[in-house]
Amino acid sequence: MIEGKPSATAFRAAMRRAAHQLLDKPLIFEDPLALTIIGGDRGSPVARDEISRADSSGGAALRTFLAARSRFAEDKLAAAVAGGVRRVVVLGAGLDTFAYRNPFADQGVVVYEVDHPATQAWKRQRLEQTLIPVPESTRFVPVDFSIDRLDGKLEAAGLEPDAPVFFSWLGVVPYLSEIAILTTLGIIAARKGGAELVLDYAEPPDRVGVLQRLAFLTLAGRAAQLGEPFVSYFRPDEMERHLAALGFEVTANLSGPDLGSLYVTGPSPLDEAEVGHVLHARHPATA
Repeated sequence: MIEGKPSATAFRAAMRRAAHQLLDKPLIFEDPLALTIIGGDRGSPVARDEISRADSSGGAALRTFLAARSRFAEDKLAAAVAGGVRRVVVLGAGLDTFAYRNPFADQGVVVYEVDHPATQAWKRQRLEQTLIPVPESTRFVPVDFSIDRLDGKLEAAGLEPDAPVFFSWLGVVPYLSEIAILTTLGIIAARKGGAELVLDYAEPPDRVGVLQRLAFLTLAGRAAQLGEPFVSYFRPDEMERHLAALGFEVTANLSGPDLGSLYVTGPSPLDEAEVGHVLHARHPATA
């Protein structure tokens, strides 16, 4: 990120979630606030821009992957709540809207949104401007990872050290160094109450076909131009080894085509989304 400025890629991801509501039928991921939070509607410049990108190489595949990873994360979150989890941490929340749609608030589920202070301040302004109410079950946790520790900031925000927690970490890992990623995973693994985790990551683009590689490199070039370059890539087996070393059990590690088999009947743009992966893992409580 550019120091002092909100994340530009967070806004692009939010645009694509909103465009999914307009362009894709049937929907993989329903988000009634996706258009509202970006200040858009069907005729907005944002929607028209995304529609124009949909026909570009990889445009539909990326948009559909972002929708599918959100669906996967919220499906796993719902299962965790059914199993008794009442604390949710959204890492790198960007313009994610789960906290404002929280269907489990009446069951005592509290959502902690963690983000860089500049991005979080920008989001809170957008929430005010778009008149999206912030439920009492929402906690904002600004964290500058260059100077702050995640566990300390969460505890200061009221997250009990021994509470089981569901962590959603989407659209962040590729932009971080491997050291920063493993440090954050270590903090999650050290929670006394145990944790569940959904994260997404990028596979090295040289492992996919030429057309998909070109589409991904185009995306990576745009991100770099915005000041937020991709930094880290992992093979699926490599990511699983890192998690296993920290005591996690990986229950799912899915590519775009794998997500397509879960959520789409027949061929879909997800068949062309092989670089992106989404993963679910559990870590047991510690004594």
